[in-house]
Amino acid sequence: MFDFKSRRSRVIDKLKAQGDAVAIVTDPDYVFYLTGYHGALGIEWGRPNIFIQTVDGESVLLVPLMEEEMAHRQTDVKRILPWTDGIDEEWRPHLQEYLDKYRNDKVAVDYTSIPRLVWDFIGDVIPKERISDIGKEIDRLRSVKDEKEIQVARHAGEVAVEMLKGAMKVAAPGVYEYEVELASKEAGTRHAAGLMEKYYRDVQPFNYPGIGNKQIMSSGGEITMCHHRSSMTKLVHGEPFFICHCGTAEFKNFFVGFDRILFPGDINDEAAKMLEVAEEAQKAALSRVKPGAYAKDVYNAYAEVIEDNGYPIPFRAGRSLGFSYNAWPALEKGSGAVLEEGMTFAVDGATDSDNYRTQVGDSILVTKDGFEYLTPFTKDHNALIVGK
Repeated sequence: MFDFKSRRSRVIDKLKAQGDAVAIVTDPDYVFYLTGYHGALGIEWGRPNIFIQTVDGESVLLVPLMEEEMAHRQTDVKRILPWTDGIDEEWRPHLQEYLDKYRNDKVAVDYTSIPRLVWDFIGDVIPKERISDIGKEIDRLRSVKDEKEIQVARHAGEVAVEMLKGAMKVAAPGVYEYEVELASKEAGTRHAAGLMEKYYRDVQPFNYPGIGNKQIMSSGGEITMCHHRSSMTKLVHGEPFFICHCGTAEFKNFFVGFDRILFPGDINDEAAKMLEVAEEAQKAALSRVKPGAYAKDVYNAYAEVIEDNGYPIPFRAGRSLGFSYNAWPALEKGSGAVLEEGMTFAVDGATDSDNYRTQVGDSILVTKDGFEYLTPFTKDHNALIVGK
């Protein structure tokens, strides 16, 4: 589906520019971006998936034996070296082969992501002063999306919107939060499956429509908690209900951000006034989004609205989106990152008080003239009343 060979070619260019002979990449999101391989288990299980790219063009994947067949089906990388838990030093002999080959050269790693056990193993062979970071360069490459990635981004936005529509159909006073989560995930899964059937049949059997992770949502006395998950709390008439799709709304490994405040039964005036400020902050941030803009200027526009209305700054104005929960660059204070056409962001606005917390968030694509919503959905408070 994606041109992985071209992506690897750009990494080779970066290696040449840095004077590195080989890159050793372990971050699962980076590995997927460069190869198309995404294992069922990640480093948190102690089973590292390691991608090796040499400056002379050799590409190699080290994967657990149980995932070897899947790797061959997912990637165009020809050399795939399997290893087995607890047998023959696992992945180490394969990696040692390349460390020995390049022991007199500079080696690049994804510095902020590499597991300690892999870092220590490399450090026993390659002196630390000859190890450089390739992660920042991969982040820069990933930040600008090509045409196929933008298609996936738009579809991911569709899935997020359908999730919210599904949630709104069942959300009402007296309904448990977890019941809203179930409806949201069912709606998102069904829409994702439809998109995969229509647009992505060529990549079967790796179309995974199911929506995962616990849904961020809060209501009642818990609404002031930013990352509260769906619970046994029942929605209350007149009390605002926050629902956030960060980490759940995902399509073909592309993650989006999308937040709304809903009003079970009727609008809550205090929360509605706070939400208006959050919406103005988001609007101000979006007004600065265009190619050539500085990330810090987007943040400053957002922050000015919030502070002028007497609220504390709750977080940055947004973050880059893509094949990770969180990517570079961020729309944050002092950031000199320059926005480019093809970048994708979650852009937020929020307010906090002792009684309530309100937030609005959307995913956008930077276009040649400004931006395009990936999550086009109403902010009309009357339209956000549920369970009337």
